[in-house]
Amino acid sequence: MSDKNWWRGAVMYQIYPRSFMDSNGDGIGDLKGITTRLPYVANLGVDGIWLSPFFKSPMKDFGYDVSDYRDVDPLFGTLADFDDLLATAHRLGLKVIIDQVMNHTSDQHAWFKESLQSRANPKADWYIWADPKPDGTPPNNWHSMFGGPAWSFSPKRGQYYMHNFLTSQPDLNFHNPAVQDAVLDECRFWLERGVDGFRLDVTNYFFCDPQLRDNPPRVQDMSTSANQADFPYPYNMQYHQFDKSQPENMAFLERLRSLLDEFGSTMSVGEIGDDNPVQLAAAYTAGTHRLHTCYQFSYMNGRKNKLGASLIRKPLEDFFAQGPDSWPSWAFSNHDVVRAVTRFGNDARDPRLAKLLIALLCSLRGTPFLYQGEELGLPEAQLAYEDLQDPWGIALWPEWQGRDGCRTPMPWDNTPTKAGFTTASQTWLPLPDAHIPLCVAAQETDSHSVLSFTRQFLKQRKTMPALISGDIRFVDTANESILVFTRTADHQTVTCIFNLSDQAQTWQQESLPPYGFLLQDCHS
Repeated sequence: MSDKNWWRGAVMYQIYPRSFMDSNGDGIGDLKGITTRLPYVANLGVDGIWLSPFFKSPMKDFGYDVSDYRDVDPLFGTLADFDDLLATAHRLGLKVIIDQVMNHTSDQHAWFKESLQSRANPKADWYIWADPKPDGTPPNNWHSMFGGPAWSFSPKRGQYYMHNFLTSQPDLNFHNPAVQDAVLDECRFWLERGVDGFRLDVTNYFFCDPQLRDNPPRVQDMSTSANQADFPYPYNMQYHQFDKSQPENMAFLERLRSLLDEFGSTMSVGEIGDDNPVQLAAAYTAGTHRLHTCYQFSYMNGRKNKLGASLIRKPLEDFFAQGPDSWPSWAFSNHDVVRAVTRFGNDARDPRLAKLLIALLCSLRGTPFLYQGEELGLPEAQLAYEDLQDPWGIALWPEWQGRDGCRTPMPWDNTPTKAGFTTASQTWLPLPDAHIPLCVAAQETDSHSVLSFTRQFLKQRKTMPALISGDIRFVDTANESILVFTRTADHQTVTCIFNLSDQAQTWQQESLPPYGFLLQDCHS
């Protein structure tokens, strides 16, 4: 626990509290439930957990709209429950990083309630306020990612406030030093409580252009690494030149790193959603005075992806070309995107693909993040409109069901009590029938299951320093279905050969089964 660089190559496991384990029978996961399942997490062979938001919140965006940074929402328990979770995790050898949602608060936060009252109160400029144009329209053309303008009008102030997401999620004004100080104080509260670091939500959004200039139009490609929509969508019709990723952010990240360094063996991982995510991630992690690591959506963008060698290779090579001394993080799934086996498998449910994705992610140079259920090979859940909870999905239905399909409850067993997740008759999101046969209990007794494979692979990985911290070098194969690279460290070289397709492939005398791979370990 004292190794300052423990996070370099560590395998992190993301827990979405609402859907992991319910301890009190209300159909919603909670902190006590997570604590009871931490031995399972430790037994996977991961090194730590990322805990999605559990702070006090009106839950308009399910915890990403914080109304009190220093308290646990009663839905999830109490501060004492968190302390018990943290102590249990540490006893099991697991690090704990928590989500910090610093770009915006809930409109129910005391800061915003005060800011809303007038243009002259002590927190009047703690949020981004701007006058209307002469015709009463918003100050500029910025869009909210969740749809509509990024501005909402307040009659009380006669001004618009900015929100990159829901109207109930006003953006803080990081140009105000007092806001920076306040946010860092909220971080200090949790560091003093013993957390091992933070996952920083939308870390490149903290600053916007102080002149509030219009974003230029995106003429051709209307995709963006920060959005799942693969249909015409206003947010994707602009280059986001002025509403995020501003140069002032660097100085704040350096202040945050200084705070983290006060507490020794901590880590920070920033979420990057940008038009140039790899370049920005490298810049945000350059040297030892900014973030420890960043992840972005290179491997998670869109609802369908063609799994190929260049898809995997290009972001890695681009990252290390931009920041040769920086350290990346990688993920194939999280709580915001279509589950990887569905996205890469074109809706086919193939356990070979699930195993390959685990092995591939944990063989890349960087820090891998696994999302709960990925170790079971869970596919994306298909939900009815009346079951949706995600405001983004509700707004875009039927073109997209939003993020609920990856947020359904964990299936622990095949009992009638909602697969062991809860004793309640209803869960906050329905538990898909297709997930029950993939439950933990069924896979634990099957030596060929995705769960058994995950445990075996992560155990093997711990004996291979090359896969944890080694350099990476790709080998040209002239075949998009075959990915080959070497990892080298401490006199060990591991050659990794992956067949990324569902058809058998042959490469240099090696026959690769569909969705197959070989790991060849050589010591010099």
